[in-house]
Amino acid sequence: MNEHAQPLSMSERADELEEEKMHEMERIITRSTIAHLMDGNIKMDTSPEMRARYPGKFFLMGDDPRLPPMPQKPTLVDYFRHRFASTAHLLQSATHALKGGQPEKVVLACLLHDIAIVSFIRCDHGYWGAQMIEPYVDEEVAWAVKTHQALRFFSDETVGYGYPDLYKQLFGPDYQPEPYIVEEYKRARAHKWYMTSRLICVNDIYSFDPNARVSLDDFVDIIGRNFRQPKEGLGLDNSPSAHMWRTILWPTRFL
Repeated sequence: MNEHAQPLSMSERADELEEEKMHEMERIITRSTIAHLMDGNIKMDTSPEMRARYPGKFFLMGDDPRLPPMPQKPTLVDYFRHRFASTAHLLQSATHALKGGQPEKVVLACLLHDIAIVSFIRCDHGYWGAQMIEPYVDEEVAWAVKTHQALRFFSDETVGYGYPDLYKQLFGPDYQPEPYIVEEYKRARAHKWYMTSRLICVNDIYSFDPNARVSLDDFVDIIGRNFRQPKEGLGLDNSPSAHMWRTILWPTRFL
């Protein structure tokens, strides 16, 4: 062993531990191209290279054993419980809307407004989230989820919504939204459902309270009345966005 070798960084050690764990698996688990891009690498896990590293093993084409198991016909609630990275923010926002006497349509929009962030991706999360839920909710709800991404950057003092201090901390005091966001805001401002989307912003919780007591159980009935659960299971139906839910269901499936 080279006593002068540089110690491994935390990232390198994590990769090494992941590699060790992978060798213990019965199947070869690969990472998507976008996962590599997020690590600053332009690469793919190609079959010849991976098979050489794991001789005699086959690629994973089903459930990832590292993740909680899902039922045969998963529901939105199952995804909340077993696939979403964090739900506290969504539950706090929806609870705020519920306590404020908002209609169920608005409460559901608040519950789902950041659904893409907690399950899939941050960039353009309003657009992703809207497409994920569009086949299963009222058109107004999906539209509101999409456009809240733009509206949150623009104040509306008539409903008591100002530019969030949190954004100044996260993005800097001089941050300006991209032109497509500005144009989306202009379109949304003149839309008949503007206020539905704006109410997502009003009820958005920009200061997370770790001591808040919230429960998904409080919204199961609202989901049941306002979310069209496919009989085959969410992601296993033939909707235009079913593939997105399947990707969350089986995030490491090879093909």
